[in-house]
Amino acid sequence: MISASRQVLGHARSVPDELASSPAPECFAHNLYHDKTHDIDAVKLLPGEYFVSTRNMLLVTVLGSCVAACIRDTRLHIGGMNHFMLPDADAATNTSAAARYGTYAMEVLINHLLKLGARRENLEAKVFGGGNVLPGLVQANVGHKNAVFVEQFLRTENIRIAARDLAAGHPRKVYYFPVTGRVLVKRLRSLHNDTVFEREIEYRQRLTEAPASGDVELFT
Repeated sequence: MISASRQVLGHARSVPDELASSPAPECFAHNLYHDKTHDIDAVKLLPGEYFVSTRNMLLVTVLGSCVAACIRDTRLHIGGMNHFMLPDADAATNTSAAARYGTYAMEVLINHLLKLGARRENLEAKVFGGGNVLPGLVQANVGHKNAVFVEQFLRTENIRIAARDLAAGHPRKVYYFPVTGRVLVKRLRSLHNDTVFEREIEYRQRLTEAPASGDVELFT
């Protein structure tokens, strides 16, 4: 359960109402902190998480083979981000088909936005990740499959893709401001942080074992 308040960096911060009413709290990101660089409340998303906000916040994630979709209502200025990975081709032959997790991650994000008043015709998406960078996943081309999936899903749902930075051979760190739609993408030279590697591998294993019921600014 998510409590009504949370201790973040030594200060008591109120958790937004939209967090407490999450339709899928088990995958709603809860790593809240204050980003000193941008002087703004922020949330760090891990694999399998998503976050939606109606207020000015920063959503941050690091992507290897995973994909993040940033979706917002351009009129109401509310938006959110997810972070997901599809199983590889071998895992997808199971009944936990690859699209099941990708579809779940996309639908739970979109449905939460709609619950908060967003209108489907006003939605725009910016999509990132899908790099073939993790040992053991390159041969299966998981990153490429994730990138293809997210674009196909958004086309099917008639949601405009305003910006993309997908596939290629590098990991990324993504900063998303859902109120304005601004995105900063840092292309990392390598996944030097073993924690990121381990998180994506662990997330992929969980998927296999337990199936779930405009412009881009680059900086260095």
